[in-house]
Amino acid sequence: MSPKVSIIVPVYKAEKYLHRCLDSIIAQTFKDWELLLVDDGSPDNSGKLCDEYAQKDSRIKVFHKKNGGVSSARQMGLDNATGEYTIHADPDDWVEPTMLEELYAKAIEDNADMVICDYFNEYTDRQVYTPSKYVGYLDSDYVFRQILSTRMAAAVWNKLIRRSVIISSGAMFPPISYAEDAFFVCQVLRFKPIVTYFNKAFYHYDHILNSSSLSRFVSESIIKDRLYFDNYFSSALDAKEYAEELLLTKRTTKELAWFVPNFSRKEFIQIHPEINTYYLNKKTGFRIWKLDFFIKLTLLGHDRISRFLYNLICLRTIPFVKKIIHR
Repeated sequence: MSPKVSIIVPVYKAEKYLHRCLDSIIAQTFKDWELLLVDDGSPDNSGKLCDEYAQKDSRIKVFHKKNGGVSSARQMGLDNATGEYTIHADPDDWVEPTMLEELYAKAIEDNADMVICDYFNEYTDRQVYTPSKYVGYLDSDYVFRQILSTRMAAAVWNKLIRRSVIISSGAMFPPISYAEDAFFVCQVLRFKPIVTYFNKAFYHYDHILNSSSLSRFVSESIIKDRLYFDNYFSSALDAKEYAEELLLTKRTTKELAWFVPNFSRKEFIQIHPEINTYYLNKKTGFRIWKLDFFIKLTLLGHDRISRFLYNLICLRTIPFVKKIIHR
C-alpha cells in the first residue's frame, strides 16, 4: 500500500549535519510516510550514513547516483516516489515533529493540491519566523505570479504537493542547480492546482550553512541558471499579461549579475539589455544604499566607482552603524 507522503532529500557532502535532518523526519508524529534519500555522488560518508538509516527503518529508501547536481537528485527522488503527496527537505535543515501530520490534515480538510506553510530562518544568534502572509485559499495564478516575480518563497520544502498533479502537469526539475525549485513550482502552478495556505511554521532553514555574502556566493553558473529560468518563462507566457512579473524576474537576474566579480561591464550590460533603460531612467535620489543606484553607475560607465562605493557604504559603513545602534 502506498504511503500518504513521500519526503525527498537530495544528499551531497552532508555527513556533518545529516543526522539532524533525518532524525527530525523519523520523529514525525505522522507515521505513514516514505523517505527517499538521493546520494548525489557525495565524496564523503553521506551515502554510507544514508544506508545505515535505511537498515534501521524500512520506510527509508536510498538511491546512489553519479553527481549531477541538486536538480537531478530531486528529480530522481520524485521519479521513485509513491506517496499521495510529496514534500522536499534539504540535508542541512530540519523540521518540526508535527509537520507531516498537520500539513496532510490541512490538505485533506481543504481538498488541496498544494499546501503552503510558513518557516523559520535560523541564524547564529537568532531564529526568525517567516510568514508567507497569505490567508485561506489561494488563487493558483496569483501564487504563480508571486513566485515568478520573486515576491514569494519558491522553495519546495514548505509546500506539500499532490503527486498526481505533478504528473498531470508534466512538471520536472530542470537541468539547473539554482532557481530549480522556482522553475518546478511554477510549472505545477501553471496547471491551476487547488492551493491553500497554513499559517504555521514547520521547517527550519539553516542560514549558517546555506548563506554567504552575495559578493562571494554569486557565480557565472548561477547567472546562466537564472537566464535559463527567465528565457523559459519569457517564451512560455503571454508577454503582455505577465509583463510586470517578467520584468521583476529579469531584474532579479540583473541584480545578481552585478555581484559576479568576473563579469566585465560589457558582459553585464548584455545580460537582459532590454531592461537597462529601467535602471538608467530610475530616479535614485539620495537612496545610494539601494542596489539600483550602483547598477545605474555601472551602466553609465562608472563600474569601479560603483564597486568602491558599494564596499564602503553597504559592506562597511551600514554594518558598522547597525552594530553601534544595537549596542
